[in-house]
Amino acid sequence: MAKKKKSFGDIVYSTNPDYQYNDGSEDQLETLPPNQQQLKIWLDRKQRKGKVVTLITGFVGSEDDLSDLGKLLKGKCGTGGSAKDDEIIIQGDHREKVLGMLVGMGYKVKKAGG
Repeated sequence: MAKKKKSFGDIVYSTNPDYQYNDGSEDQLETLPPNQQQLKIWLDRKQRKGKVVTLITGFVGSEDDLSDLGKLLKGKCGTGGSAKDDEIIIQGDHREKVLGMLVGMGYKVKKAGG
């Protein structure tokens, strides 16, 4: 197997002696406490071949905290899903169950959509 080299983007060489390469690893958001989060719960069918999913949007924080919250919600609902792009997707219609869990955890939550 070939080893992958560390990628530095488009930078090849810089003549600036004060140049500091920034790989973007320090740009992670700090996760807000639950009482400052404004989450919305949607029931969504778009681009899912008619299958229903519960979509939680509005999370402000790091990807690790988002995936931890998604893993907790998926486990409590007993279904699959994913957590990426500042959204948590849970397979099936679990709006009421998710709403109750998030309110119990201290999040500000609203049902959105029709």
